[in-house]
Amino acid sequence: MKKPKTVPKFENKETEASSLDRCDVTAIAIGGFDGMHIGHQHLFNELAEDGCIVVIETGYANLTPKQERGYFTSYPVLYLKLEDIRHLDAKEFIEFLKNKFNKLEKIVVGYDFHFGKNRKYDFNDLKTLFDGEVKVVDEVSLDGDSIHSHKIRAKLTIGDIKGANAFLGHNYTIRGLIQKGQGIGKKELVATINISASGFLTPREGVYVTLTRIDNEEHYHPSVSFVGHRVSTDGSFAIESHILDGEIVCTQKASISFISFIRDNKKFDSLPELKQAIKKDIAIASKQLKILAL
Repeated sequence: MKKPKTVPKFENKETEASSLDRCDVTAIAIGGFDGMHIGHQHLFNELAEDGCIVVIETGYANLTPKQERGYFTSYPVLYLKLEDIRHLDAKEFIEFLKNKFNKLEKIVVGYDFHFGKNRKYDFNDLKTLFDGEVKVVDEVSLDGDSIHSHKIRAKLTIGDIKGANAFLGHNYTIRGLIQKGQGIGKKELVATINISASGFLTPREGVYVTLTRIDNEEHYHPSVSFVGHRVSTDGSFAIESHILDGEIVCTQKASISFISFIRDNKKFDSLPELKQAIKKDIAIASKQLKILAL
């Protein structure tokens, strides 16, 4: 992926429109960009070092909800609420963008980009009314299958993590704040980190090979993670991760990156049976992660 040589600096990823008013942005890529998948990256490749990503936030993003998109690009990201711009006609929309980016020379959109009330306008309207360049990126496919966010969601819901990651171009990752677990893991089973990942699409219930990042550490730890209802104990929903390279003290937040699916969620008749299954899960995860590290 083409990387910008210099990137405007912002204090946080929750960039407001006013933060970009005076930036020397000459090119923007516009879209929903949920997932920041390899199709989206083709649009970003059309940006130069002074480019910016403009996200039209519909409120439905759950692969990269809210400001999560900023983790998957070196470009600054501006978030616009759909409700604030959906009433604009084509001419008003372009004027809005030119007022926001007064040096704007290039707009990059996907072939299926629509905007305005009832999604009435498309890239043809941009080409007609914008006095700069409008670059339209064609549909992107992988192994003959077109890449779309809804297909990634479908893969995650059936546990096809490898397929989802291939479309994303990175490991599907959820982030959340630490929450208190049942209290029986460390005593009766294995120690886990429990997170609350509000807003993220959770994959199919089951056990996964994962990598887990703790608090603000730079690196990820090899791990095995569970997503689903604790049907063998109290039935509550959990997202929990067991770190394989030693017990870690996690104080605030964690990120879990999914590598592959191990098995479905299953009810066990006793804690010893569950613990034995967890040991097998750990062995599988350890083997796969060692192969990946080679």
